[in-house]
Amino acid sequence: MDSKLIWYTARASGLVTWALLAASVLWGLALSSRSLRNRLRQAWLVDLHRFLGGVAVVFLTVHVTSIVLDTYVHFGIIEVLVPFTGSWHPAAVAWGVAGLYLLLALEVTSMFRARLPKRLWRLTHYASFPLFAVATVHGLTAGTDRHTLAMQAGFIGVAALVTLLAAFRMLGRSRSHNPLTAPVPPALERSAA
Repeated sequence: MDSKLIWYTARASGLVTWALLAASVLWGLALSSRSLRNRLRQAWLVDLHRFLGGVAVVFLTVHVTSIVLDTYVHFGIIEVLVPFTGSWHPAAVAWGVAGLYLLLALEVTSMFRARLPKRLWRLTHYASFPLFAVATVHGLTAGTDRHTLAMQAGFIGVAALVTLLAAFRMLGRSRSHNPLTAPVPPALERSAA
């Protein structure tokens, strides 16, 4: 197999994996947002969210396999599974290895969601934020295109959007749990009048 084809496959599958993770996080935020939940069919959002996460695992597998098959840097199984074992940009690669394990943990717990306590699943699912962060850092520090303005702007712009939506979600959640700022249910509002 042509070594350039393997390199392009590794490069493209890494970018696609990151884009799928970003889309999955954004859809997850939309799914958990009260304002969008009422406008869109929730089952459709859940299915899309699960699909994006599952396809991200597929592209991550292609990415890691291509990295191992590529002869330019000579990564072995140990270097792609154990952080700081390789000689090529060990810290940058370690971010990717951490992302691999976080994504697998999220996908496995999501597959067994019905069998897990809701609190455990929810706590594990919050790992999607660190996953997105480490995948972004990995892309910005290890990616071949990391020095291009388009990639930097895209990664930073999407990261800013995820941060903004997560902050809005957290603010909305804290207001709805605060008895002083929570909206009054319609039944109580009518009885008080």
